Amino acid sequence: MRAVRYHEYGGSAVLQVDEVDRPEPADDEVLVEVAAAGINPVDTYFREGSYQPFTLPMVPGVDAAGEAVAVGSAVEGISEGDAVIATGLSKDHYGACAEYVAVPSDRIAPLPEGVDPVAAGGAGVAAVTAWRALIDHAGLEPAETALIHGGSGGVGHAAVQLAAAAGARVVTTAAPEYHERLEALGADAVLDYARTDLRDAVTAASDGDGPDVILDHRLDDYLQFDADVAAHDGRIVGIGENDPAIGFTNDGVARSKDLTYQFMSMFNTPDLSVPLRRVARLMGTGDLDIEVARTYDLDEVGAAHDDVMADSFLGKLVVVP
Repeated sequence: MRAVRYHEYGGSAVLQVDEVDRPEPADDEVLVEVAAAGINPVDTYFREGSYQPFTLPMVPGVDAAGEAVAVGSAVEGISEGDAVIATGLSKDHYGACAEYVAVPSDRIAPLPEGVDPVAAGGAGVAAVTAWRALIDHAGLEPAETALIHGGSGGVGHAAVQLAAAAGARVVTTAAPEYHERLEALGADAVLDYARTDLRDAVTAASDGDGPDVILDHRLDDYLQFDADVAAHDGRIVGIGENDPAIGFTNDGVARSKDLTYQFMSMFNTPDLSVPLRRVARLMGTGDLDIEVARTYDLDEVGAAHDDVMADSFLGKLVVVP
């Protein structure tokens, strides 16, 4: 089969398409014929060596969707021929930028009939991270207000929809060209992140009380902002930053409101199949729609890695082998 691999760490030029043997699934694995593999910033971190996978050469690609073509003897709930969705690959397991991938049973879930496999291929990291942040960590409840920083991003646009499906009031930030599309996805208020009165605008959009839950993908920019705008007893979940040197300029604001901070990584999820099943169900009911901004073939994975770090787009980039 054809598979993208990198034999050394480095820029996108280290990615190449190799002919390799089709994997054989272990007893606790499902062999998936890949219909689509999502591209995420974390894929570039593995490739460049910031996060080092378990071996080289490595096949990149954390996310996958496709058809189960062989099922290990210890796997339950998935049969040959089922449509499936997977995530959590390419760190300690070969990834999905290939024609086939063997997926451990705790990282895969059935996909409801009628769900677009290309959209599902881009769902894993984005939707599971959003689910873990908003539901598992923050405990978002109906009628609360959620602020989603960067609503046009992969995680952001999934989080907007999950928060709306949970019955929350959804406030998000994005460049003006994405405002109408985010409103269509369920945002109640979409604010230009570049506006000079963003703090006041967030407070006003939260009925004057501030958001109960904040999902922050750039803690180096918004850690203090989050404390300033959050409601009393607010919960802030941090999923990333551009500069790891984050800090408060006034932590007294956070203490005065009894704020709770949770920093998380999707890869720490005990059993990824659990949130994956929820995500798949929401895709099946139409409550979650992963926007596919652009598709690539295996020979273009290097370009996809460059684009995911450089371009502005709404939704996800997806490889279709």
